[in-house]
Amino acid sequence: MSWRQSIRSCTTTLFAALALGFASAIAAATPAPANHTPATSAATSDVWYEIFVRSWVDTDGDGIGDLNGVTAKLDYLKSLGVSGIWLMPINPSPSNHGYDITDYYGINPQYGSMQDFEKLLAEAHKRGIKIIMDLVMNHSSDQHPWFRAALDPKSPYHDWYQWSNPHTDLKAISATGTPAWHRLHGRHYLGVFTGAMPDLDFDNPAVRQEMIRIGRYWLEKGVDGFRVDAVQHVYLDFKADTDNPQVLAKNIAWLEQFRAGMNAVNPQAYIVGEVTQPSAEKLAPYFKPLSAVFDFPLAEKLIASARQERNDGLDRLLGHIDTTYRATTGRSGVDAPFLSNHDQNRVMSQLDGNADHMRMAAAMLLTLPGEPFIYYGEEIGMRGQKPDPDIRTPMRWNRATNAPGETTWRAGHDDPATSVEAQRGDPDSLLNFYTALIHWRSQVSALRDGELTPHTTNNPRLVAYRLDDASSHVLVLHNLSGKPQTITPDKARRVLLQSKPGVALHDGVLHLPPYSTAVLQ
Repeated sequence: MSWRQSIRSCTTTLFAALALGFASAIAAATPAPANHTPATSAATSDVWYEIFVRSWVDTDGDGIGDLNGVTAKLDYLKSLGVSGIWLMPINPSPSNHGYDITDYYGINPQYGSMQDFEKLLAEAHKRGIKIIMDLVMNHSSDQHPWFRAALDPKSPYHDWYQWSNPHTDLKAISATGTPAWHRLHGRHYLGVFTGAMPDLDFDNPAVRQEMIRIGRYWLEKGVDGFRVDAVQHVYLDFKADTDNPQVLAKNIAWLEQFRAGMNAVNPQAYIVGEVTQPSAEKLAPYFKPLSAVFDFPLAEKLIASARQERNDGLDRLLGHIDTTYRATTGRSGVDAPFLSNHDQNRVMSQLDGNADHMRMAAAMLLTLPGEPFIYYGEEIGMRGQKPDPDIRTPMRWNRATNAPGETTWRAGHDDPATSVEAQRGDPDSLLNFYTALIHWRSQVSALRDGELTPHTTNNPRLVAYRLDDASSHVLVLHNLSGKPQTITPDKARRVLLQSKPGVALHDGVLHLPPYSTAVLQ
């Protein structure tokens, strides 16, 4: 039976069986020559999957994940239903996280070679999977040849970085809450994050030209876009400038120049920015130069609503976000929602291991318009709390931690049930729940592109919203609680999709079992 037929039948048995079928199609990809053919976009879910390569799959036995490991699991990602991959930094770097780059044009030798990366691009595109890579433009590594040369005041690279002068407040606090200035050889340089990450000076035209050259280089390789790290901090250096409109204007002006440079290679490049602002109004200006920005305020609200089993204004926030972004961009479906990423405690840990709450958070995320992002291992319920290395632990593929392909660079969790092997054969697993929800998006276009209108229920345990686009009109309802709930929806004719048995529409009244989701047509 096809997935389209299963959508029409809407039975729970088929929901579980199809999810199991999708998740079990896991195999290594066959190597092929690199090419620059872009990924296809037909019937996509518009879901992105964030991968920390070091923790993904080890194919050469050194305990460290590699690019060939990403290629080997493309069929897993295809079966999951994702449309794209975000690779955390893959450039050479002295750190394990990679956000201090020493060569913007190279591949971290621990991850493989440029040939390995080109093979990954080709194989991903064959499967209709796009790839974006982390672009760390705010700062370089202090071990980058640029910075080493910059230590000589006579070097042209000296002006690529920001140095103190007699009027500098050397006690200033950076926008990230850390000391802004760092002493080296009797002088001080700006490093908003740490001293190991000196900030580049984007008032220098040479720096701008080089960053555009770097972006175009990777697009010409066939990369489909970028996740731009710390994008607001290109000019937001100091805590005192947090709400400075001139700083915002300079950030936007630079990003517009960067976008124009990328458009010369690929006008469809997807460029999503890390902008940690608290509201849709403060995120919206970045939509002019960027394709999207991550929705940090929404992530907090989704997790809080799932944990508390209460709407608590979530529906109003969703409507406000859609209205604000539509006013800025002229269309819906531009948000980049997510639950957590490599800088935050994992969702399952935030929800204290409650599997029902985890499922509801996922159900809300994956029935929202836009292009949602999933952090690797989220779909099997991996846990992790800061410090950062503990939220970037090895992906668990097998019940046994010493099975071939498992990364061992750092100790991971020891629960065999939290593994792909354990969950792919269980129709009720979290993995198969994620798989089914992601495939919903491939079939109902309003789940990806719809204009969102909150649907008032007067029941704090329910979240409901309409999604409308040119070809589909649906009402999405979530019962966040552990008790059955009922609602009388307007104009709903039938249940199109359901996450649990027992969802039923009788005499105009919708019955929702505990912790369930329904999509009505």
